[in-house]
Amino acid sequence: MLALFSDCLAPMRIPRIYHATELPLGTPLPLSDDAVQHVVKVLRLGNDAQLRLFNGDGHDYHAKIVSLSKRQAEVVVTEVQQNPSESPLKIHLGQGISRGERMDFVLQKSVELGVTDITPLFTERCGVKLQGERLLKKQQQWQRIVISACEQCGRSVIPTVHTPQPLSQWLQDDFDGLRLTLDPEADKPLRQQQLTNAAVQLLIGPEGGLSDAEIEQAATAQFQAVQLGPRVLRTETAALAAITCLQYQFGDLAN
Repeated sequence: MLALFSDCLAPMRIPRIYHATELPLGTPLPLSDDAVQHVVKVLRLGNDAQLRLFNGDGHDYHAKIVSLSKRQAEVVVTEVQQNPSESPLKIHLGQGISRGERMDFVLQKSVELGVTDITPLFTERCGVKLQGERLLKKQQQWQRIVISACEQCGRSVIPTVHTPQPLSQWLQDDFDGLRLTLDPEADKPLRQQQLTNAAVQLLIGPEGGLSDAEIEQAATAQFQAVQLGPRVLRTETAALAAITCLQYQFGDLAN
């Protein structure tokens, strides 16, 4: 009973909130409408409550609430600290767009695992049709998911969700680093790869995988096919398993 009572008295973790603009020390700053909703209605914080803000520049900004109402909140930044949570390995994930919540899940978890860039890709077996305003809204939604994942996992550098594009276009981009794609029939396992610099492009197909023609296009663009093991993984499992292996072998996972 004493242990349970002590747990109840444990201090609440300081909430992390994204703030899109500069965060100068000592100046009252209004929070965004979304942040106010979260602070007031979800967290039910009051005046003098502590927050940890970030705006994507790699720093954490310690702040406290100085003014609060149902629709508005002002904070003052009291301290700035460099956030050391970024991996030395830069991973650019090219993810074949999948249906439903799978894509959202991949984006969220890949951010937690440390990716720096994400490009959603239209492939031959992609069953999602997006264009025009609907495409723009979907990209904005994905970027919000990424920001929310940063709030949760403690990152202060926000990965970029690039404009969705055809796989053939993405393969033509210049890249100075290791290019990998997963293939359960590949001769080499991922663990045998050698890294010459701290940059990797990782290509993952959608449900149904990449077509034979796309695999050939990727090979022509210097993507090396590797396998993770004897089992065929779903698209969302494949992306996260590969990122985990890369971070363990070359990055900061389990360091």
